[in-house]
Amino acid sequence: MAKISGVEIRPGNNIEYEGGLWRAVKIQHTQPGKGGAYMQVELKNLIDGRKNNVRFRSAESVERIRLDTKDFQYLYAEGDMLVFMDQETYEQINLSTELIGDAAEFLQDGMEVTLEMYEERPISVQLPDTIEATVVEADAVVKGQTASASYKPAILDNGVRVMVPPHIVSGTRIVVDVYAREYVKRAD
Repeated sequence: MAKISGVEIRPGNNIEYEGGLWRAVKIQHTQPGKGGAYMQVELKNLIDGRKNNVRFRSAESVERIRLDTKDFQYLYAEGDMLVFMDQETYEQINLSTELIGDAAEFLQDGMEVTLEMYEERPISVQLPDTIEATVVEADAVVKGQTASASYKPAILDNGVRVMVPPHIVSGTRIVVDVYAREYVKRAD
């Protein structure tokens, strides 16, 4: 672990602050006319997702932490727990669906994910940015709507609702952005 000055914090940095593990989300460097410069940092707790705005002066220092990443494969859901397998050792671990959040709806059997770990303890699960899914239900196109910005609701095979262009019909395979929950393109 390395100590860094409060004004050296950058977005994406993982730090230890007040006994918790935090990721810097946004930063704003401010230099008032009177007094010393400071860094206004929006932090997100890596364990429970809380957000906090903190002001760091250049004299303050924080501990920068490194998270280990490991490749796992999603196997199946067991109640509110998800079972993953280590790609190297074939060891299985159970993680709560709360660790993944809303992205858990996009998990598919055999999907490869990346676990971020701190001191051998899983902190977050990163899914691929996009996945392929099948549209199981799509509303009919309303004639006379303008072609430019007319999207219609559709339901995917995993139960997630997304907006799709008018030419997409039930049974079509599409690519969906997992974190933005948006249609990207038709699957090839």
